[in-house]
Amino acid sequence: MEAETRVSRWYFGGLASCGAACCTHPLDLLKVHLQTQQEVKLRMMGMALRVVRSDGVLALYSGLSASLCRQMTYSLTRFAIYETVRDQVAQGSQGPLPFYKKVLLGSISGCIGGFVGTPADMVNVRMQNDVKLPANQRRNYAHALDGLYRVAREEGLKKLFSGASMASSRGVLVTVGQLSCYDQAKQLVLSTGYLSDSIVTHFVASFIAGGCATFLCQPLDVLKTRLMNSRGEYQGVIHCAMETAKLGPLAFYKGLLPAGIRLMPHTVLTFVFLEQLRKHFGIKVPS
Repeated sequence: MEAETRVSRWYFGGLASCGAACCTHPLDLLKVHLQTQQEVKLRMMGMALRVVRSDGVLALYSGLSASLCRQMTYSLTRFAIYETVRDQVAQGSQGPLPFYKKVLLGSISGCIGGFVGTPADMVNVRMQNDVKLPANQRRNYAHALDGLYRVAREEGLKKLFSGASMASSRGVLVTVGQLSCYDQAKQLVLSTGYLSDSIVTHFVASFIAGGCATFLCQPLDVLKTRLMNSRGEYQGVIHCAMETAKLGPLAFYKGLLPAGIRLMPHTVLTFVFLEQLRKHFGIKVPS
């Protein structure tokens, strides 16, 4: 009897990312707050205490609906494209894809996913940043769909894709760091023969991928956050980069620690959830 394996369904990446986002959302919110400081005044713990003291513990989950909306657009798209194409190509070839093809596929998937997820991403950043603004300056979106509707109505449809080029560029880097590096790391770990295709292997490979993704995308992440949260003070990506550079080269890595603390657990949880979904609910194919 021919052995069978399971491959992911196209929407598993979105579901896994949503599960991870529910766990790491407070860290994502603190990262946005740290990146939008004009001067370095507070560190991560100080920012967390200020948010809790001023608005309560639930403020750490401000903008969760937008975060989930972002995962179901951005992450679902990039995972769907990457895994579907990878599995189709792998079926017609001997052995796994070479790393350069994984990088190319990750780049294309991330670029498309970043563009598709831009509106939800912008609303996500705004909702997270709202709690640190004075009451009279808050946008007070009720939820993600309300934010999307109000931006389109008050600022125009074009504004929904403000920072799309930056989001797409970041999508390329983070997808190469996460998906391509995860696949390669998992392949290398399994090739040693010391570990099987188990949760330990998934943890090790996803930890490596999270580190790669954090390092690659942090400078663009800082610029993207500033652009999306701006009120017209930046004329474009280059102007934003120049203004950020005035704060010193380390400004591009502002919030690196919380970004790593958030992105690495998010990456680990995403792939652990994804692998469990694949194992229990994936499509059976001949191995």
